[in-house]
Amino acid sequence: MSDLVVASNRGPFLLGEGPEGSVVASPAGGGLAPSIASALARREGEVVWVASPMSDFERRRGSEGAVDTELKGLALRLVDIGASTYAGAYDVIANSTLWFCFHGLFDAPKRPLFDHAWRDAWEEFRKYNTAFTDRICDEASEGATVLVNDYHLPLVGRQLAERRPDLATVHFTHTPFATREELEMLPRDTRRELLEGMSGFGACGFHTPRWEQRFRDGAGAFSDRVPVTFAAGLGADAARLREVAESPACAERLATLEELVGDRRLIVRSDRIELSKNLLRGFLAFDALLEERADLRGRVCLVARGYASRESLAEYLAYRSEAAHLVAVLNEKWAPLCGGEDPIVLDIDDDFAATVAAYRRYDVLLVNPIRDGMNLVAKEGPVLNERAGLLVCSEQAGAFEELADVALGVQPFDVSDTAAALARALDMNEDERARRASELKRRGAADPPERWLDAVLTRARPPGAHSA
Repeated sequence: MSDLVVASNRGPFLLGEGPEGSVVASPAGGGLAPSIASALARREGEVVWVASPMSDFERRRGSEGAVDTELKGLALRLVDIGASTYAGAYDVIANSTLWFCFHGLFDAPKRPLFDHAWRDAWEEFRKYNTAFTDRICDEASEGATVLVNDYHLPLVGRQLAERRPDLATVHFTHTPFATREELEMLPRDTRRELLEGMSGFGACGFHTPRWEQRFRDGAGAFSDRVPVTFAAGLGADAARLREVAESPACAERLATLEELVGDRRLIVRSDRIELSKNLLRGFLAFDALLEERADLRGRVCLVARGYASRESLAEYLAYRSEAAHLVAVLNEKWAPLCGGEDPIVLDIDDDFAATVAAYRRYDVLLVNPIRDGMNLVAKEGPVLNERAGLLVCSEQAGAFEELADVALGVQPFDVSDTAAALARALDMNEDERARRASELKRRGAADPPERWLDAVLTRARPPGAHSA
């Protein structure tokens, strides 16, 4: 049993089968879990991480609670979750309902729609959360600290409060949070269960005061208790990023990128291909830039690094297809006016070394989400950039609150505004570019994962210890 238990939908590394049936662990490529794992690895004592299985091999080992003892004291425990339970909880509730609600993505004339099938999925969501609660109770020693991550596991708080009131618990939401009006779109009973589940934690954390206040507004309106809340920003894991940047793989990808770009200016974006990232308006803003600035045709290109995401959901597959189609249409339009070269490259390849190479090389980094809890790309890019690159950033990204005076802010729905910001970034004089880039680099690394983790764990407390 452990004095520190971390829980999230995905674990920090993937398990595979090695020689003679052994278990081989490899780090997850990106996202939240690897950053937290690197911070945990720098702490003393063993940590148990509870997660869902992500592969057939992991599912087979799930009931055994596969453990890897070689990853610096970090032990992975896999929760035994049936396929139908996971599909209902992950696809229908977490990613098709809560993700859309928290990011303001509901399309009111058509969605959401709550019927019997949806309520069956909510029951699977309860089972999924209960399975995590069971495993946490099994793994946590008396008085242990428990950190639960994200919108997949909000109901665990109340369950732990009822079953293990000795535990010091904290929940951290890495996404934005919904407005009161967006929460009102959820069914009354499930909305209350969601908020009371989160309020069962000793404390609830968010990346910015804006998302924290939205939760407090919702909990105050729709539940009986508002827990202790706090905001804690997360910065780039500079040490981990520089290790990748110095690798032979990254050097190879950078050489390929240099050959592709040539003497053109380079705009880069890096996103999971999903609706909140606002890829389509980003491509249309680049189209508007070329329309308005004939002098930039053939002298600037956009490289979009895309990571496939949630492809079991029709909305995400359709969005990927629409993004690829739009890029093809714009390249057909502009290539003849750009020396025959495609001005947009959409690279859908899970290759983190290639993304790091793009971070090193860009002149402008475009981060224009509709809404984001933090968006680490806005911080990771500047930490690694070698060309005094500038950041064009959505005002709805959590990171913008920390970078507003050195980034070029844009309203994410305004294509003309984004095109104008790209033009300003490309035209900015060298002294101002250098000043902004230097400050972006400093702030991007100012809150490394270990500092964020310390700030979060110090907030953990038994449920109800202090109400707010």
